[in-house]
Amino acid sequence: MTHGPLSSDFCGLGSLESPSTGTTRREPMGVDRETAAEPSRNRRLAPNGSTHSPSATSMSVTATVVDALSRIAGMTWETWWALVLGFTISGVVEVFVSQQRMTELLGGDGRREVALGSLFGAASSSCSYSAVGTAKSLFKKGASGTASLGAFMFASTDLVIELGLVLWVLLGWQFVVGEYLGGIIAIAVLVTLFRHVVPASWFEAAREHLHEVEETTCAACGMEAAPTDDDTVTLETTGGTKYFCCGGCRRAYESQHDDVDGDDVPWSRKLLTIEGWDAACAKTVKEWEMLWTDIALGFVLAGVVGAFVPSAWWGALFGAEHGFVSVVVATLLAVAIGVVTFMCSVGNVPFALVLWTNGLPFGSVLSFVYADLIIPPLARTYRRYYGTRMAAMLFGSLALAAVVAGVAVHYLMGGLGLIPAQSAVGGTLSGEYTTILNLVFTPVFVWQLYMTYGPERLETAVRSLPFAAWRVGETALDAGGLLVRIGRAFGADLATAGRTFGAGARSVGGGVATIADAVRLALVAVYDACAALYAAGRQLR
Repeated sequence: MTHGPLSSDFCGLGSLESPSTGTTRREPMGVDRETAAEPSRNRRLAPNGSTHSPSATSMSVTATVVDALSRIAGMTWETWWALVLGFTISGVVEVFVSQQRMTELLGGDGRREVALGSLFGAASSSCSYSAVGTAKSLFKKGASGTASLGAFMFASTDLVIELGLVLWVLLGWQFVVGEYLGGIIAIAVLVTLFRHVVPASWFEAAREHLHEVEETTCAACGMEAAPTDDDTVTLETTGGTKYFCCGGCRRAYESQHDDVDGDDVPWSRKLLTIEGWDAACAKTVKEWEMLWTDIALGFVLAGVVGAFVPSAWWGALFGAEHGFVSVVVATLLAVAIGVVTFMCSVGNVPFALVLWTNGLPFGSVLSFVYADLIIPPLARTYRRYYGTRMAAMLFGSLALAAVVAGVAVHYLMGGLGLIPAQSAVGGTLSGEYTTILNLVFTPVFVWQLYMTYGPERLETAVRSLPFAAWRVGETALDAGGLLVRIGRAFGADLATAGRTFGAGARSVGGGVATIADAVRLALVAVYDACAALYAAGRQLR
């Protein structure tokens, strides 16, 4: 039998059976019956009214904090190599694949364009903000809404390599299969909506709105150079696509800058240049810069919630039965939770582990991960880029796709018998393989930092590590003490509230008794009056 992190067994409580009633009452572990039978004056009540001492409460909270830190460290260690590998592949693909070429291939909304958009998205950045920005750039340059805002944008957050690796490590290969299968279903839902429900005029209006809020200027002379203008000339550089009002401005720019790559340099030649791999390292580090806060927040949130929130609470929230209606309701709830977490797809995985191990259905966990594209900051971004109407359409379409994909893949994987037991999580790598992979990919990560920041900045960062570690430890201790104080204050407030409620209940009970007496007296008076009237009537007759 399992207990929640704050259950009495976790807090170090044993049980004693009352000989008179046959019921079980809890006593501090290690206290014998004689000690437990002492008068209450020799024992102190904890703030929550229990019989263990404040020191025991403090120790239990401290143990829970240690458990949370252990969870955070464990998840970080298990997924470190997968994160480094995934971000490295993403950085390499972004440098050696031209964005302008992608735009040319995504101009329509047919099957080919949708498939290519999904493929390009899966090979790009996993950061939700970066995915939205790249999809915006593709859409602005002329890619269709179906291929860019549908297939590419969804795939670039929920079908990326690093997400699959982290899912496999923390939740198992079944979730990887379900994630990609559900992603395909979600993209199919988006494509159907964008083709047959959303009017084409909405996409054109959104593109015009985007051009209005983001006027493109010539990189050489500063004059307007709209991407849709036939006279506009483009150039791929290491800093992205540059636009020029004419060929002369482009040639002038090329003569003054050495950051030209893209279409002028084939990817096969880039692979053989130091500059190409330098750019790949820079792109990889940029991915870390964009995502490390989300990933760290995901680990911390998962560790704290997993340690402090009892399993019984999750059971009451999700329910024990997984019928169709229950799965749909749980999926809607999972999408809502995904919206309020404010995290990118990879950062959602640690918390998805907490939800899965505490009773959320298989498909609902995947829908929680899919909801990263409809968090409030991105919803505001959609409104700024495309206008209110298009933003509302994107939000509703992405939410519907997440729900439909989660429910569909839940029953599809269940029908195939591929849903794992909720007690069996994690990949198939042993601890030795994890250690080896971490030892292999950590130098790769350090090399990427060295190539991007240079020896001076890296040396400064290394020198500051002891101070940073000391500050982290100090912060952790302060946080632990704060949690203990919060626990004590909460217990005291809970006890006060209980006493206040008890007094209030007694007052209400007295008031009810008084009202009942008044009603009884009133009824007696009415009865006496009626009897007197009846007697007077008989005398008149």
